[in-house]
Amino acid sequence: MDRRSLVKGAGAAGAAVVAGMLAACGKKEDAPAPAPAPAPAAAPASPAAPAVHAGETVRWRLATSFPKSLETLHGCAVKFSETVKQLSGGKFEVSVHAAGELMPAFGIVDALADDSIEMGESASYYYAGKDPAFSFGTAVPFGLTAQQMLAWKLHGNGGKLMDELYGRYNFFALPALNTGTQMGGWYRKEMNKPEDCKGLKMRLGGGVFGESMAKLGVVAQSMPGGEVYQALEKGTLDAAEFVGPYDDEKMGWNKVVKYYYYGGWFEGGAELEFYINKKAFAKLSPENQAIVRAAAAVAYSDGTTKYLHLNPISLKRLVASGTQLKRFNKEIIQAAFKATEEVYAEHSAKDPFFKKVFEDMRAFQRDQILWNRISELVYTQDMASLKI
Repeated sequence: MDRRSLVKGAGAAGAAVVAGMLAACGKKEDAPAPAPAPAPAAAPASPAAPAVHAGETVRWRLATSFPKSLETLHGCAVKFSETVKQLSGGKFEVSVHAAGELMPAFGIVDALADDSIEMGESASYYYAGKDPAFSFGTAVPFGLTAQQMLAWKLHGNGGKLMDELYGRYNFFALPALNTGTQMGGWYRKEMNKPEDCKGLKMRLGGGVFGESMAKLGVVAQSMPGGEVYQALEKGTLDAAEFVGPYDDEKMGWNKVVKYYYYGGWFEGGAELEFYINKKAFAKLSPENQAIVRAAAAVAYSDGTTKYLHLNPISLKRLVASGTQLKRFNKEIIQAAFKATEEVYAEHSAKDPFFKKVFEDMRAFQRDQILWNRISELVYTQDMASLKI
């Protein structure tokens, strides 16, 4: 179904709002899905009931990978739910469940694959163990910025390629928010050369990033953000990366680790996604399908701009409290790039789909870098040199 059909069926009450949102962020999900892959062993702790109809009211459950305390990452799902209810006049309700309420933080894809939940919100690289190409849905080292990622997914081939992969697990995706360029993480010691990475026990995002860091000697640890503080405090972790100043301040890691690095080469723009069960979506009316897409667009705009507003405020507080801000030097960046390119080459050599997605992203990125060199990069550098 195309956007015009969706808008036409949205009803008088919500048509104008839905049309505006779809124009900005609509994305098709009707590409034929390959046969479902075998579901991994880990199962949701508490499967959700399928959508039910009470009179004309539709009820869905949405599980996130994040705690309620993160009103940015978890909050974008809440914003989605509120918008759905408003646009539907209360006839479509989506209950939002934080990590651990319905299933473990990283159990969302399994739950969607076996139809035990209608919707999730998560970061795709958490599931790179199922297929390394999952990483491209959120962020890969030396990858796209927030604007570039959205453009690649909505107007390039990114969205179509990722939904080809997600379809194997019975869902498609809509952008939920983008954190923007992330920080480089928290460290107990200064990071002055690539050799300082050797033996470093670090919590970090999964996928290509984890493999790249492993080549530098880092002992990568994948764990929910809510468990990191205690691990840092006990010394079972030497370093950790999460998002940026606002979320990191919320986590309180500055109380146990003092070096905060920037030059976050591993996540130039991390995009969280809404994962939508294909069968549940197909059962919705055209009006409610349009509402889902429109509400996702509202949540994306709200969450992404919220980070732009909050991060500099939190950064100033962190520095004032004693956090030492450091930048990765060129030697570390060059070593990281070399390691990352090796990982890309290794996966591309043995996985045709990974290679297809990677090469498409890189081609898109080259054009974006060309344009950026004479547009935003120049403007940003000029503004940074002026006293305003």
